Amino acid sequence: MHFKLLIAFVDDSKTEAVLTAARESGATGSTLISHARGEGISKHTTFFGLSLSTQRDVLLLLVEEHLSRRILERIADVGEFDDKPGTGIAIQIDVEDAVGVIHQAEELVEVVEEQL
Repeated sequence: MHFKLLIAFVDDSKTEAVLTAARESGATGSTLISHARGEGISKHTTFFGLSLSTQRDVLLLLVEEHLSRRILERIADVGEFDDKPGTGIAIQIDVEDAVGVIHQAEELVEVVEEQL
């Protein structure tokens, strides 16, 4: 079984909705890194030296390759990445090898066979 790593940088107010959408689309789990800080095209505004930027969460999802695009698109829809600037981004990276995922692979065999 081949996997992709989806990495999503999400506004913290949308994290739960994005995680729920990813699960509904076929993701079997995730790792969440809280309180990351991102910077886009323009620098964040400060007020007396205090940053006014919103917090981001980083979501790591190891997903089966046949499900990855559907999950990625769903994350983008729910996170409104293409609709509103600064709401987040998501990327997909090929995974050459993975260990410790046998239980996930066993669960996904039926799902992937149904999709193909």
